[in-house]
Amino acid sequence: MSQAQFEAPTSANSSVDEKAFFDLHVNGVGYLNRIREVKPRKGQPFLACSISAMRGEPTDLDYTKFDLRVTGAEAKRIVAMLKPEVDTKKPVLIGFRIGDIYPELFTYERGEKAGQQGVAIKGRLLKIGFAKVDGQPVPLPKVEDPPQAATVTQ
Repeated sequence: MSQAQFEAPTSANSSVDEKAFFDLHVNGVGYLNRIREVKPRKGQPFLACSISAMRGEPTDLDYTKFDLRVTGAEAKRIVAMLKPEVDTKKPVLIGFRIGDIYPELFTYERGEKAGQQGVAIKGRLLKIGFAKVDGQPVPLPKVEDPPQAATVTQ
């Protein structure tokens, strides 16, 4: 294979002001946990959560944990709506889309692993496709279409 096959696609119509961006999305199903507002020393507070995503055979599941900033407007509304259920330790299963994942090293501060290094997979929660609480489907708020510009006909 030539190097040209690995280069980013370009458009003859792209302008200098256009920004190129490579999306990395993860779609899956998992349990919603640890919904909280994070107040950084610098910057604006934000909504965060974790998801224990299921992978593998249904009879022999493994889980991958994601620590996420909730960024999608619809996802923010849904996570806020599900927070009371998560806070009361009910199992909240969701279908999700995560963007821009990356690993982050940390040091355990308590417990058996205190002082040891660990890795967290960070990212942004973009979308929630469905939710179930205690196995029962939860109706999700509908996405409102952005207002259309008025058209004038002559």
